[in-house]
Amino acid sequence: MNFSNKVVLVTGSSRGIGRSIAVRFAKEGANVIINYRNNTGEAEVITEIISNYGNDCISIKADVSKENDVKEMVNKIIEKYGRIDILVNNAGIAIDRDFADRKIKDWHDTLDTNLIGVFLVSKYVGKYMREQKYGKIVNISSTNGLDTTYTYSVDYDASKAALINLTKNLAIEFSPYVNVNAVAPGWVDTEMNAELSKEYLREEKEKILLKRFAEPEEIADVVLFLASDKARYIDGETIRVDGGIKLL
Repeated sequence: MNFSNKVVLVTGSSRGIGRSIAVRFAKEGANVIINYRNNTGEAEVITEIISNYGNDCISIKADVSKENDVKEMVNKIIEKYGRIDILVNNAGIAIDRDFADRKIKDWHDTLDTNLIGVFLVSKYVGKYMREQKYGKIVNISSTNGLDTTYTYSVDYDASKAALINLTKNLAIEFSPYVNVNAVAPGWVDTEMNAELSKEYLREEKEKILLKRFAEPEEIADVVLFLASDKARYIDGETIRVDGGIKLL
């Protein structure tokens, strides 16, 4: 896939899945905008790395749950590049806590980033995509939005389920020029798993037909496919990428 000179915004891309997506787009020739909320150091490192591919890449600090931050970020990108071709809504948070201990603030924080953030960025980026009559939006949901197996991430699960529905609404809103789809990863081998017990991770791998977690690059592969013209007739869909999870 060739994304030469495409302008790509990946939210929450200083680490994890977002970082891998940004690197893959840069390798394919895209000009990538790294978005981050707190990880300034990591954002600078990844921006330097992808710039080595000869692309014009920048990083922008913005909280996607804050409308003014989103407006300023999009304006900066338009001022520099004049357009945004591809948007990957990857920014998200998860607050694991027992159901009985779940706070209303947990819900607000999770929904503000995982759902309202996607709406805000899509709203302001989609405006320009509609004007240029071209665009690709890929939302990063989760298998938690399709299957509920643990109640300690109830707000995260709800946000990811709502994101799948939002994907369909955005596809309608921005048709016929913008393709909007979602990817629902299962377990992914990222640093977020480092705090979990080895026994728990082993048990979770046993539930997967392929007996392993996905590498972040394997999620990036699907994102790049959906952002490419090879997927030009796919719209409003969610692609599950979980290695074949066996639901108990």
